[in-house]
Amino acid sequence: MNNKKVLVVGDVMIDAYLSGVVERISPEAPVPVVSLQKRISRPGGAANVAMNLRALGAKPFLCSIVGDDFRKKELIALLEEHEIDTQAIVTDPSRPTTTKFRIIGNKTHMLRVDDEVSTDVDKQTELALLDAIEKLLNKEKPDLIILQDYNKGVLTTEVISKTIAMARERSIATAVDPKRKNFNAFEGATLFKPNLKEFSEGINATIKPEDLEGLRSITASYQQQHNIDMMLLTLSEFGICYNLKDSTNKKQFGHYKAHLREISDVSGAGDTVISVAALCYICGAGADLATQIANIAGGLVCEFSGVVPINKEKLLSETIRVIPRL
Repeated sequence: MNNKKVLVVGDVMIDAYLSGVVERISPEAPVPVVSLQKRISRPGGAANVAMNLRALGAKPFLCSIVGDDFRKKELIALLEEHEIDTQAIVTDPSRPTTTKFRIIGNKTHMLRVDDEVSTDVDKQTELALLDAIEKLLNKEKPDLIILQDYNKGVLTTEVISKTIAMARERSIATAVDPKRKNFNAFEGATLFKPNLKEFSEGINATIKPEDLEGLRSITASYQQQHNIDMMLLTLSEFGICYNLKDSTNKKQFGHYKAHLREISDVSGAGDTVISVAALCYICGAGADLATQIANIAGGLVCEFSGVVPINKEKLLSETIRVIPRL
């Protein structure tokens, strides 16, 4: 994984945590008063994918939209502190830099406040994004592109289709973590990784996670319809499954149960899964092994509170422990 170049395109944000203690109820309304003790800001959304990639040893480049505000400066500083390339980030003065404020009182998540504009970017900004993507592809020649959608307006249908087309022209693998709005727009992607809820909503069907034959059939059908090489479906407590269409057009399906862990927070687990699975896949691990390692990684980050990237050394030791044949 070391020094693999990866372009991440998608919605970036700041995950801000305001934590303290609650000792009284407000006299103004029947709500708790949090006496602030600590502020933490972390790169979130597509930026958390970049953080995971960097933690794994890859060299991530981030393409997204930020506002022309003080939070842009905060986010850029956080990214540069973690050696994440920001040359393809575009500024749109009409939008704020998306920020999610989480209020933590007595170690309990009490409230979240989102400062954002989630409508699609305008045509001018869309063109600026596509120009930034093309320039970076020509200059840096990345090994992989990850499209990370949080429905905040960066991944319009035009940005999606043209980015995948540019990748295919250059024989660059594309990995996708979709959301509902443009779920069916990722034609021709290499790796497509929704969770079960997103997949059910995207195809407008009820899917039982324990029905493996049903999962095999419906993921294979979706791959065929949308020209996708590999489907990776996270199933929460039921684990993870994959369906691969190889060069001979044969299907390979596999399912792995979730590993029992003390779950603290599931935030950001999807970012970790797509990062690990896509990197493993382009490094030649194969669909089966890439899925197993991504399953382990997704569980590991859930042991921590808040959005945190994977720890590479812990992932390695846990992978060797869980998959003894390695």
